Amino acid sequence: MTAPIPRMQLVLSENWTLTSGRDLPTLVRWAREAEDAGFDSVMISEHIVLGPDAGAKGLMPNPREYALPGNQDPFTPWPNSLLLLASIASVTTRLRLAAAAILAPLRHPLLLARELGTLDLLSQGRLIVLPTVSWSRDEYAALGVPFDKRGQLLDEHLDIWELLWRESPASYEGKHYRFQDVHFEPKAHRPEGPRIWFGGSRMHDALTRRLVRHGHGFNPLGRPAPEDMDRLRAAMAEAGRDISELELVGGTRAVFPDNNSCADLDQALAHIPAQLEQGFTTFCIKPSQFTDDPGGIGDFCGRVMRRVRSLV
Repeated sequence: MTAPIPRMQLVLSENWTLTSGRDLPTLVRWAREAEDAGFDSVMISEHIVLGPDAGAKGLMPNPREYALPGNQDPFTPWPNSLLLLASIASVTTRLRLAAAAILAPLRHPLLLARELGTLDLLSQGRLIVLPTVSWSRDEYAALGVPFDKRGQLLDEHLDIWELLWRESPASYEGKHYRFQDVHFEPKAHRPEGPRIWFGGSRMHDALTRRLVRHGHGFNPLGRPAPEDMDRLRAAMAEAGRDISELELVGGTRAVFPDNNSCADLDQALAHIPAQLEQGFTTFCIKPSQFTDDPGGIGDFCGRVMRRVRSLV
């Protein structure tokens, strides 16, 4: 039996070696070109503000690389991801829209649920949300949100979203948020709301719990260790779920020959078959890691899809 073609996801964040942070229509055009080439989804991450701790560990040597906590320039552009995805939704018909690294604790859950539900309804159920607590104390301080409460705040968000997608009027009494008899209309496209993914660098207790309780997908930071996957598999089974219910999101491993050059695309895509054997089905790729041609993203996406099809 022929293996299914891997689902490819174009990462539209942090491509500022290819385009200006003010030229957002170019990102929208790239998304449309990705859909035309056969990509399954696009991903946009977010920050609301950056402070000095964004670059406290020094900038990454090659600006095409993903920024990790503490190694990005505080002047890095971070446009509003949900507004960008709404624009992309208006020019595409099939492409899924991944709102990655949504910093839920920095908003009120009723407001964020309204934004997410509207985008999901507008796109007819194409929205994926990856909520997170993030890492920047400066960002939390600027918005007046206690950094050490961020995990508790996220957990209440998740419970509230699930409640709001399901019923009206809705009431909630938590440690940090409370409301009585609110009517939340219109709701998201599906009764259970948008697809929810979670990610992280290790399978800690909170991540495992959130995946089991709310998750539709797992998008780890880097390659998860076998023991982490075993832990997730066991936790899912204990809750009466199977790990096959989660969409497992892998990546492409860019190796830069120096600090000024792009990585080799074929070398990066060669890691996909091994991840397919482990159950991963969706793979992220950031175009600026592999090309310096902003006008050639459609051709780049076509090349990716042809190569990926040849690997399975």
